[in-house]
Amino acid sequence: MKDLAIYPGSFDPLTLGHVDLIRRAARLFGRIIIAISAKPRKETLFTAKERLVMVRRLCVQIPNVEAEVFDGLLVNYIRAKGAHVIIRGLRAFSDFEYEFQMALTNRQMAPDIETLFMMTKESYSFLSSSMVREVALLGGDTSKFVPDFVQRELNRKFKRFSSGKRLK
Repeated sequence: MKDLAIYPGSFDPLTLGHVDLIRRAARLFGRIIIAISAKPRKETLFTAKERLVMVRRLCVQIPNVEAEVFDGLLVNYIRAKGAHVIIRGLRAFSDFEYEFQMALTNRQMAPDIETLFMMTKESYSFLSSSMVREVALLGGDTSKFVPDFVQRELNRKFKRFSSGKRLK
C-alpha cells in the first residue's frame, strides 16, 4: 500500500514534537501506523504497553492514525504491514548523520522501502523525549513539551501533583 506510512520510534514519552509531525504526516498519507519499539536501544521510562496507551490517546484525535508495538527489525515489520515508507523526524543537523546511516542500512536490507525525512517545526527543534525524561526526573515542569495526558502520566510516574511538586 503506497498510501500507508510507518512512523517508528520509542515515544518515551510522546512529545509535542512527535504530535506535530504525526499530524503533518497524516495529511500526506491515507494511513499512518505509529510503530512503538518494544525494545528500544535505550532504557525506557515507560513500558511498551504504557507508551502504546499514551500514543493511542492521540490516535483517537486523528482518524487515519493508529498505533502498534513492534519487535524486531523495522524493515521486516514494514514489509509485514505492506508499507513502503518510513517517516523520520529531523530536529537539527546533529540528527541527520544517525538518521542518514539508519536510512541507508534499511535501504540495503529493503531497497523497496523509502525513508521520508520531515523537518520538525522550529518551535520543537530543541525537544527530545530524553530531554523531557530528564526534566521530569529532576522535578521540572514538562507541560510545555508534552500533551496533557502524557503530563499526567509523567506526574504519576514521578508521584507528583499536577503543580509539579513531588509528594513526600
